[in-house]
Amino acid sequence: MAFQQDAKLFNRWSFDDVEVSDISLADYIADSSEACYISSTYGRKILCRKRLFICSPMQNPIQVIVDAIINSGPREDATRIGSAGVVRRQAVDISPLRRVNQAIYLLTTGAPESAFRNIKTIAECLADELINAAKGSSNSYAIKKKDEIERVAKANR
Repeated sequence: MAFQQDAKLFNRWSFDDVEVSDISLADYIADSSEACYISSTYGRKILCRKRLFICSPMQNPIQVIVDAIINSGPREDATRIGSAGVVRRQAVDISPLRRVNQAIYLLTTGAPESAFRNIKTIAECLADELINAAKGSSNSYAIKKKDEIERVAKANR
């Protein structure tokens, strides 16, 4: 099986110009220099949608997803610490891997919630969620939840 050296998303967007602006997450969000590309179809032909989501033609959608993950991952959280029946909450820093995992969780949780009882499909709501999170807009469910988590942690310092 031959590997494609210059892999592109939908044969259109390159991974080369994607930048991870948060230095702590650079190790956890893979860049194209270390990537190994294997076709998930193993050579079978499939039909897929060419339009990932609506963004400006000059903007790379991979960069939008990376920015959404960086913006929606909380940096601080509160945990329960207790002994002998006395429980209190203590603010703690979040590791970079948990930030990435929690950001993906918040992004994917917000899409079905906004699509519920709505004319928009889940795909359209996920696209809106990613774009709003990449901009840092408070219309994003992930950004709202991140702010709430950090606010609770700040109160428990």
